Amino acid sequence: MSAGDSCHGLAAEPSLAAGLDPSARALRHYVALVGPPNAGKTTLFNRLTGLRQKVANFPGVTVEHHIGRAKTNAGREVYLIDLPGIYSLHPRSEDEEVTRDVLTGAKPEFGQPDAVILILDATNLHRHLLLAAPILSLNLPTLVVLNMADDLASRGGSVDPAALAAQLACPVALISAASGAGVDKVTQFLEGSSARPHPIAKRVELPILQDLPGCRRWAGQVGQQSEYRAPAPPLWTRRLDSVFLHPIGGPLIFLAVVVAVFQAIFSGAKPLMDAVESWISLSGNWIATVLPDGLLRGLIVEGIWAGVGSVVIFLPQILLLFLFIGILEDSGYLARAAMIADRTMALVGLQGKAFIPLLSAYACAVPAILSTRTIENKRDRLATILIAPFMTCSARLSPYLLIIAAFIPDRPLLGPILGTQTAAMLSLYAIGFLAAIATAQLLRSTVLRRQQSVFVLELPPYRMPNIQSLGLRLYDRALVFLKRAGTVILAVSACLWVLAHVPYENGKPPKLEQSVAGQIGHAMEPAIKPLGFNWKIGVGLITSLAAREVIVGTLGTIYGIENADKDDVNLQQAIRQDLSPAGAAALLVFFAFAMQCFSTIAVVRRETGGWLWPSVQFIYMTTFAYLSAWGTYLLLR
Repeated sequence: MSAGDSCHGLAAEPSLAAGLDPSARALRHYVALVGPPNAGKTTLFNRLTGLRQKVANFPGVTVEHHIGRAKTNAGREVYLIDLPGIYSLHPRSEDEEVTRDVLTGAKPEFGQPDAVILILDATNLHRHLLLAAPILSLNLPTLVVLNMADDLASRGGSVDPAALAAQLACPVALISAASGAGVDKVTQFLEGSSARPHPIAKRVELPILQDLPGCRRWAGQVGQQSEYRAPAPPLWTRRLDSVFLHPIGGPLIFLAVVVAVFQAIFSGAKPLMDAVESWISLSGNWIATVLPDGLLRGLIVEGIWAGVGSVVIFLPQILLLFLFIGILEDSGYLARAAMIADRTMALVGLQGKAFIPLLSAYACAVPAILSTRTIENKRDRLATILIAPFMTCSARLSPYLLIIAAFIPDRPLLGPILGTQTAAMLSLYAIGFLAAIATAQLLRSTVLRRQQSVFVLELPPYRMPNIQSLGLRLYDRALVFLKRAGTVILAVSACLWVLAHVPYENGKPPKLEQSVAGQIGHAMEPAIKPLGFNWKIGVGLITSLAAREVIVGTLGTIYGIENADKDDVNLQQAIRQDLSPAGAAALLVFFAFAMQCFSTIAVVRRETGGWLWPSVQFIYMTTFAYLSAWGTYLLLR
């Protein structure tokens, strides 16, 4: 097949595309955005669609995709599909498999797009042109977009789009997605492609043209004939890499960045978290005044509203973490951080890319597990998913602070630098991290044993982050978090509230000890008594399965203390009467290791495609937590 045939074949599928209704597929025009990572594909997608987009999952797999609506100058509506970045149509990860399957029509439920926009980095054209041959061989109407034109010109490079278009036999546009220069040519392509009728669908077989040696010779010839002058290596990239990738200075800077991010997350998010907490409290009180007194009001206010609010309160921390990760990623530093972390991760059999999900897990394990999709090797990804909940997430802070404040007086340990309560908190972070490392080594030497994989990562040049792209990313993350975590918490919180208020006799709920939840607590007391826990702690352990921080409100209800939080002195005194110091230490250790989060379990099930691994994870972490708490209680008793 010649290059001249590549843009004139017609292929589309009048059935399900990107998980949408089959009847709507034939009436809509879909254009796939594809390109290598770091080519600016998502920036162009955001500029063309704005907020007219939604996040969903491809049918039958766990890979996210974005679908956005873009309008042409003539008012036509085009649906853009932002596919995961690829280097070739020979996939190495689940993300790349989905991109290949959508483009080739390998899965009928996806359907092929009606056209393709191939985004390449104009400053790295010799390498990125390798992807052009297999994409053009699909016989789909294609526009090749050379992005980052401003960067190309500022570094002394140049390219002739007309000459390249003649060689590829399809239109070529030189643009800057960040500034918007030349994007009108992309809109013109959308206008022209959307005016064509929907052709007959067909399955595309990949041709011999995708053979890598042949593609390299082809890419080099096209680049030379297109009068492409490669830009000079960016001066600031070389200077910064000499510092950030220094064998000694690089890891120290990396450590400083991590500490600064954590400090900013925990201190910077506090005013926002306090504001959210106040809003939830005020709105809950308002709802209580509107609804008539009774079981329904209690269910809505105390069960649903308070339960969902206990999760929503951590949204500022999570968004702040994603903001920093977005800045580090868009600036180009995160790729360098993964390179530096790879040296440490390799000691336990993980890739450097596992660093990013594990860092995210300190805010919440749910987005951390979702971010493992960038790890190509499935065993590395599964190992990272299984150890991520060991990292001390923000939901553990409330019970940690409550127990520490109740049993450990705040005294200087290293002068004004370190106090006893801070040392206890840091110890809990440390044992969680050590448990994750030990579990990773156990997995890599047993059920997930394999040879160490090669860590390949392209280092992009340093760039200024795009504010619009960051804002849209945070908006998407907020919706995803609230949808995936909030719905689970809502259902579980409502169920637990009902269990704590039945049997409902003579218009009054029973005492908590006599409720179904109380009876469950008494039933499990023999099992938890060796840990130094009584039935009240047992009820708290059950309710904390919805979210770890729920135990604070549960204990406040048990002890008859209204609106109790982690700083409530009365609640601290009540706990001291029922819990010994050894039992308190055992409870902290149990919370450090136990899998007490239904949201995380649900996400693990979704990401691993079944209940096997979340079941193994829950049993392993619960057993590990129980034995560790038992040993702690015996040691300190």
